[in-house]
Amino acid sequence: MVKWGRVRMPLALLVALVALVAPVGAQERPRYGGELLFAVPSESPSYDGHQEETFGLIHPVAPHYNTLLRIDPFDKSGTQVVPDLAESWTVSKDGRTYTFRVRTGVKFHDGSELTARDVKASYDKIVFPPASIASRRKGAYANVEAIEAPNPTTVVFRLKWPQGSFVSSLASPWNWIYKADILARDMRWYETNVMGTGPFAFVEHVKGSHWVGKKNPNYWDKGKPYLDGYRAIFIRDSAAQVSAIRAERAHIQFRGFSPAERDTLVAALGTKVTVQDSPWDCMLYATINHEKKPFNDKRVRRALTLAVDRYEGSQAISKIAIVRTVAGVQVPGSPFATLPGDLEKLAGYGHDINKSRAEARRLLKEAGVPDGFSFTFKNRSVPMPYEPRAIWRSWPATGTTSTSRAPRPGVCSRKPACPTGSRSPSRTGPCRCPTSRWASGSSTSGGGWDSTSSRRCRKARRGSPTSAAATSRSPWTASAGTWWSPTSTSTSS
Repeated sequence: MVKWGRVRMPLALLVALVALVAPVGAQERPRYGGELLFAVPSESPSYDGHQEETFGLIHPVAPHYNTLLRIDPFDKSGTQVVPDLAESWTVSKDGRTYTFRVRTGVKFHDGSELTARDVKASYDKIVFPPASIASRRKGAYANVEAIEAPNPTTVVFRLKWPQGSFVSSLASPWNWIYKADILARDMRWYETNVMGTGPFAFVEHVKGSHWVGKKNPNYWDKGKPYLDGYRAIFIRDSAAQVSAIRAERAHIQFRGFSPAERDTLVAALGTKVTVQDSPWDCMLYATINHEKKPFNDKRVRRALTLAVDRYEGSQAISKIAIVRTVAGVQVPGSPFATLPGDLEKLAGYGHDINKSRAEARRLLKEAGVPDGFSFTFKNRSVPMPYEPRAIWRSWPATGTTSTSRAPRPGVCSRKPACPTGSRSPSRTGPCRCPTSRWASGSSTSGGGWDSTSSRRCRKARRGSPTSAAATSRSPWTASAGTWWSPTSTSTSS
């Protein structure tokens, strides 16, 4: 997997329903009631946060759950970890044992009480999943040797070696705490069902239409939530999302709008719309099939990343897409941000693009890749930021050409086994399989497409209609690229 870029982006994260909900610390006290309506441009193949990584899941589904720890939402640096289901924690002197005290009085939406056993079962699924269970973040916990629940209010993580970032890793917003009894019966239950301890209980999901949550009257954090409920409206088309907000059929879209779309909304709604800029560090990958020649040669993979002019590209596409500044693996401006000097040492992040491309051509020649070599670059068929992206525009400078394809979601060979119902609707979705092998060439990934080696999924992809196709034979043009971050817009009532 080759990481092409991360960005610092002006996130127009707008306060939704200002008249109903105000941030803590504001002059006006929060007011209760109301329903938040927000647009979501995509839908997730499953309901399981442990195996998914798309915004199409976390935006509508996360309010049903809690995590052990979380990042303080009011910390502008995005680095402060605070308790969620954990009340407190301690670390041993050797830095290898983390002991968490779990809150008491927390209830699942079915009325049962949460204990440390539920936390252990959830993290066992994430860290030590059975062979048939996909765990998207398993690799982040390779250092975990054992997870224990010695009593109902204590969870212990034992590490193989000290790890300074371990607490932050437990604050992942995807690590939802599931019910141990359910996991014991069926490890895949949460792929098609929803039941957590969060501030909102699940009401219904109508495929292609909406997702609804209602206020949890027994929520453990007394006085919250403020809203009576929320409704996520699935709207794939960007223009339709803009229209929904202009007509005030939706209050916000957390994913992001292009600068032109943002300006259109501001012009149309005036003081009803609020725009707030803040950095957000995001990642998108160009995932290369390491088993397919010539991509099995690391020189070829290095050449492709060297050829991408991230700096010129970010300047051009910032005018038409939701991207801005090239950055490292942490949020720019935060205490852990990558320093410019260190960033430039990484392949593809140097400012001398002519030097980088000369090295790319040398590597390709050394690897035996002929001039004019052509391959397919598969993209995700989501309008922003995937479809407008054009990193393949940089590759002709190395003597290669590529064809971009954005396949529509295909039918996966793994279908839910549950019957149709409000809590467990049978449905089809994009190919989502545990292995990660693309049928040909390379692809993009950023919280969406997974690849598979199964013949059925391969066939579905090859047979899918495309929403974008372009053969690149020229240097970078002003087209959206791999660096992105969201621009959200909301209206106030």
